[in-house]
This record gives sequence, structure tokens and C-alpha cells, in this order.
Amino acid sequence: MNWTELTWQKSEGIYDRIVEMPFIKGLIDGTLPLDKFKFYIQQDSNYLAYFGRALSLIAARIPGEYVLDYIRFAEGAIVVENALHAGYFNEFGINGKAEISPACHHYISFLMSTAAVARVETAMAAVLPCFWIYKKVGDYIYQNQQRDDNPYKTWINTYAGEEFGALVQKALRICDEVAQRCTPAQQNEMTEAFLTASRLEWLFWDSAWRLEEWQPVV
Repeated sequence: MNWTELTWQKSEGIYDRIVEMPFIKGLIDGTLPLDKFKFYIQQDSNYLAYFGRALSLIAARIPGEYVLDYIRFAEGAIVVENALHAGYFNEFGINGKAEISPACHHYISFLMSTAAVARVETAMAAVLPCFWIYKKVGDYIYQNQQRDDNPYKTWINTYAGEEFGALVQKALRICDEVAQRCTPAQQNEMTEAFLTASRLEWLFWDSAWRLEEWQPVV
């Protein structure tokens, strides 16, 4: 069994909890309150700007055979997905970016610090949930959606689409290839980074449902 298969077994419980979240159920049946979706889109826009930077850092550190792959991953995060957000910003009348939420701040801080100072293989594992969990969640929502007029259909189709699926498969293959060259201890470090990022995926969805704000300092 390869590294991604073993790691998914350890993280599957996190994924199961994600698809049971009220935010995800609201996307499935199209009843998610608009203010929660707006919050999510704004925070996701904040997140993707730093996710792209983390991918670029990995591209600068990774073995030469994978440099172009991670540059293209970064391009997808910064250009393609931001274009999707721009469409939603226009559609729903969102003006400008919002302040970064605590959960978003936690997630991007973890990714940036890992991409900068951890082993590059560990950094690759840390960014993988944003590919893999989003694809699995997108597929789950697409397969279970209950309305043809779902207002969130564009988002659903993006993450359940074949183009995004091809990127995910490439990221999985690369992580398996680099994991094969690592010691068992290094593979465990990769797995722990993947699990941490997976928990932060859950926290990100949860923060959107709660419309999370920074608590005032007294």
C-alpha cells in the first residue's frame, strides 16, 4: 500500500465529519444561507492567495523533475480559482476582501511556515488536503445534490470537475513518488502534516458556518 492510501486511512474520519457538517449539507440541498457562503468565499479568497505562495515556495525547493508541476499548481490557485471568486464577488455583490478570520489565519500560517522551513516532502503533504479533500467533498456534494437550480452549482461543478480531478491525481502521484524515497520517520512526518491540514480544512468549513470573528481584546 502506498503512502497516500495509508494516510487516507488515518484521515478518513476527518473527511467523514466534514461531509456531515451543516455547511456541506446546505451546499448539497441549496439551502445554505447566503451570508455564510459569502463569508466562505471571502475567506477562501484570502486563503488561496497564501496557498499559491506556499505552492511557489515548494516549487523553489522541490527536486527539479517536479518544479513545473508545482508552479502550475500555484498558477491554478492564484489565477484560475481567483477568477471563479471574482465571478461570485460580482454575482453576490461582494466588494473587496474581508479581514482574515482566525481559522483562515491559522491555516495559512501553518502552510507558509511548513513550506518555508519543514522538509519539502512534509510541505508537499501539508498542501495535499486542499487538493484531495476538496475533490472528495466536491464529488460527494455533486453526487448527492438535490436541486437542478442549486445557487451554488458553479462552485460544485468546479471541484467535482475532470480538470480539477486531473490536478489532484497528479499531486497524489508526486507525493507517493517522493514518499518512496523517504525514511519511515520522514513518511510519518508527512502524514502528521497531512492530518493537521485536514483538521484545518474542517475548521475552515466550521468557521464559515459560525461566521467566525476575532474576539475583542479587553
